[in-house]
Amino acid sequence: MNKTIRRASVFSLLLVLALLGRATWVQAYEGKALADDKKNRRNVIAQYAQPLGNIIVAGSPVTGSKRTEGGDLAYKRDYTDGKLYAAVTGYSSQAYGANQLEGIYSDVLDGTDTRLKNPLDALTGKQQEPGDVVTTIDPAVQKAAYQALGEKKGAAVAIDPKTGRILGMVSTPSYDPSKIAGMTDGSTWKQLTEDEDKPLVNRALRQPLPPGSTFKLVVAAAALENGLYGSVDTATDSPNPYKLPGSTRYLENENPNAPCDNATLRTALQYSCNNVFAKIAVDLGQDKVKAMAEKFGFNDKEQDVPVRAYPSVYPSGMDKAQTALTGVGQFDVTATPLQIAMVSAAIANDGLMASPHMVSKVVDSDGDALETFDDGETERIVSSSTAKQLRSAMVTVVDKGTGSNAAISGAEVGGKTGTAQHGENNSKTPYAWFTSYAKDPSTGKEVAVAVLIEDSGAARSEVSGNGLAAPVAEKMMRAALK
Repeated sequence: MNKTIRRASVFSLLLVLALLGRATWVQAYEGKALADDKKNRRNVIAQYAQPLGNIIVAGSPVTGSKRTEGGDLAYKRDYTDGKLYAAVTGYSSQAYGANQLEGIYSDVLDGTDTRLKNPLDALTGKQQEPGDVVTTIDPAVQKAAYQALGEKKGAAVAIDPKTGRILGMVSTPSYDPSKIAGMTDGSTWKQLTEDEDKPLVNRALRQPLPPGSTFKLVVAAAALENGLYGSVDTATDSPNPYKLPGSTRYLENENPNAPCDNATLRTALQYSCNNVFAKIAVDLGQDKVKAMAEKFGFNDKEQDVPVRAYPSVYPSGMDKAQTALTGVGQFDVTATPLQIAMVSAAIANDGLMASPHMVSKVVDSDGDALETFDDGETERIVSSSTAKQLRSAMVTVVDKGTGSNAAISGAEVGGKTGTAQHGENNSKTPYAWFTSYAKDPSTGKEVAVAVLIEDSGAARSEVSGNGLAAPVAEKMMRAALK
């Protein structure tokens, strides 16, 4: 063999080896990355090649799969009562991906989760039948919240205080996930994403806003737990009007005729006295108020139910005037309805907070559990004595105070109203809040709720927690106690 042929042969062999090496590298090392690439059309084709698993409410699916006409995607997601359950399910879209429970459990729902495969399927690569996600939602509570909120912009959450089960979660205005499930729903998607009312945002979990006077429950708990006052019936040192420290501004009360001068905590909650809770926040100091807020769940960046909620915030680094404003749920304090419901749930449950969750288990196609979420995993937030006193004061709010619209005959109902300032110099319509708990002594059933009315269209003078939010809470509690 002459030199030229030998060199050409060696060079050709090196090219073949390089090609084999590159093919091996792609298959062995880059294969998974390529397979998982969002631009890989085969993934979407495989995902929608068979009906998806379902999200279950009270034993019945609120999702389904619909056969498509034409194209390479055989099925698309369909929803039963889509607007009613959108804040629970989220959406699964061929074009826009998935979020909330649809997104978290997409591998289970499309059958690609490795826990669904038996050893033979793992070897052959066969796609297994999908699993289901079983929720804790009570359809009666969900419907009550959705119907009561109606056309209002807002959100509502209901929790079983003993178990932590989320019984209802609604955000309005809502949307129908079926309308964005396919590949040709661009106009609907554009309309939803450009809507000023943000229907795609789950206000129950992911839009913290100033909680107003509902935060006074946290401040009252801090006052009792830190020994600032011995009971809810001890007179406080709270001049009315209260001058903000280092400022010429006086903090006014909503009702100028309310008996708020040196009022007890019970009276201060009953009439929602700003002077009392602003003064308490200053007397305790921001660190102690913050510590109590964080015990209830504020500043938690990993609050998963299992959908992750945006953190509710109690700020730091404030002067005394700013600290005083946090005592009435203003300045930079923000909270989600989930967080405020958690406050009432812990108080209702004798000071113990059960971990909130809206999924009870994830199952395979045979109904065998792949993952379970235990009920009643609790953490001590406040003492039993503090919780009992706060419940007593919350009952006074409903029976004799600003929360009368939440009363339910034959049940113990305690609550707290809130009206939070909105806009520069309170120029915009305030937010209306209400949080409460209810116990039925005949059945032992309990529920804790929080309702936010972000905008009802009502005149500014007509915005109040009792007028707008408490009736929603009452309907939710009544449904939960049945």
